[in-house]
Amino acid sequence: MNLEAAYGLLAHGLLFGALATLVPFGTFRARAALAATTLSLLVGIAPIMLAVFGPPSTTLLFLAVLQLAGRQPSPLGRLSALAVIGMAAGLGVSASAIVPGDLYALGYQPWPLLAALVPVGIALWWKRQMPWLLILSIDLLAYVGGLFANLWQALIDPLLVVLALAVVLRGPLARLIASRRR
Repeated sequence: MNLEAAYGLLAHGLLFGALATLVPFGTFRARAALAATTLSLLVGIAPIMLAVFGPPSTTLLFLAVLQLAGRQPSPLGRLSALAVIGMAAGLGVSASAIVPGDLYALGYQPWPLLAALVPVGIALWWKRQMPWLLILSIDLLAYVGGLFANLWQALIDPLLVVLALAVVLRGPLARLIASRRR
């Protein structure tokens, strides 16, 4: 088993454990998360998730670890979720050949992407967004450490985009459902 496969299995196990913390187990929350993480590895949920989605980004993994630790509120708020959706949309548009160039290919020779992340890091530091600054640092360390071949893989993945969409649509959908009940 190589490093990427081991990372993917363990990360998907932790993601499943973080998902279990959303169920209101009360005082058994930590035990339920541990049981869900273990079961996902033993029963085969984590390997299936790895086969379907590939290894998750370190951004998503760190958000899952914060959820497991019980950190409230989550750093993935509406504005940061919109930023994730914007990055995914930019990658999708550039891959569809609507515009010239391929942003994803830029992640293999990431000097321009790293240069673009410098002002992002400064803005995060200026706004005192320490969880996001830490996430960005971990993403960069995972890329430099050889865990990912492309910097975009460390920053964003399909499950993170789905989570960001859920964060953005949660408010409008709740208002729509509440208005239909009246």
